[in-house]
Amino acid sequence: MDKFSKTLIIIFTSFFITGLFPSSSYAQNCSDYRFPNNNIYAACNTLPSLNSFLHWNYHRSTHTVDIAYRHTRITASDWVVWSLNPTGGGRSSAMIGAQCLVAFRNSTGLVHAYTSPISGYATRLQEGPLSFRVPRIGAEFANDEMIIYATIELPSDRTSFTHVWQNGHVSGDTPLMHPTDGENMRSFGTIDFATGQTAETGTASGGSRNRKRNVHGVINVVSWGILLPVGAMAARYLKVFKSANPAWFYLHVTCQTSAYVVGVAGWATGLKLGSDSPGVEHTTHRNIGITIFSLATLQVFAMFLRPKPDHKYRTYWNIYHQTIGYSVIVLSIVNIFEGIDILDPEKKWKKAYTGVLIFLGAIAAVLEAFTWYVVIKRKGQSTNNGYGA
Repeated sequence: MDKFSKTLIIIFTSFFITGLFPSSSYAQNCSDYRFPNNNIYAACNTLPSLNSFLHWNYHRSTHTVDIAYRHTRITASDWVVWSLNPTGGGRSSAMIGAQCLVAFRNSTGLVHAYTSPISGYATRLQEGPLSFRVPRIGAEFANDEMIIYATIELPSDRTSFTHVWQNGHVSGDTPLMHPTDGENMRSFGTIDFATGQTAETGTASGGSRNRKRNVHGVINVVSWGILLPVGAMAARYLKVFKSANPAWFYLHVTCQTSAYVVGVAGWATGLKLGSDSPGVEHTTHRNIGITIFSLATLQVFAMFLRPKPDHKYRTYWNIYHQTIGYSVIVLSIVNIFEGIDILDPEKKWKKAYTGVLIFLGAIAAVLEAFTWYVVIKRKGQSTNNGYGA
């Protein structure tokens, strides 16, 4: 095996490994964050929606808590809120009675932080005292992130409360109504400042369903969206080199088999999510997913009918195999973007997958040109040898 073939195999193998084990840099822990004012908090929690984080220090002797609420991925024209609700519970009651810490940039460009109690659904987050004391409140905005700092004297003798966090747009110096769909309707839970325990509230299966949606998305991106294209590239570009035979075949089969097995698990979780959410319709995403599964399964069974290389029907089988294979890859990429739009995660995830596709496309373009050069050169040498015979 020549040096170039070995290099290509190493490249494709590394893609295979990183596809199965994504970089941990995407999963940063909230405890790794360093505050601009060098504050240190003993506890922190990555909130399950709206790109938000809560850090705190609980002081048992004074029954107070110092909090730092971080809301990322917002603009200078957004407001953010974190609140405790001593009386609220589920989705219908979490808002009414919420005692809010509010922050936004006002018309002069300064960050304004204040308290606002909510007594009705038509609130404009008017400034006012809370049902418990807030000796200190401040905020800062930088790099698309708002941080609210506050000290709270916890009400009664409790340490466990419903808490709510939100964001919306500002018009002038007036906060407008927050969106009433997506993550904005799931941004509440329970928190115990003494034990550090947190939980999602609302419907009993809300948190579990959200996790299943995320698992479904990650599984399908890794399988159909990364392993499948890498496996196809291995077959197309490595088999040109005789020294890479049969390594390219085993690499191709490993990638495609892994993609199919993992992808079936992702497909099954999608069906489960659909059956658990009878009122939610994602028809296009579902139909494309079923088509992908059907074609991929057809590919698996077609492998048992693969003619030998010198068989007269092998050319037709190759045409079928490549047509179905590339169709599955294209449909998979389309459906992944459909799924990303449905999940509506942080923009970086869509950008990250787009970057992966661009990177793979760039490598494919370079290898396409190089393999054509090798093939043409090989034909030229064969012709010259023929004339010289």
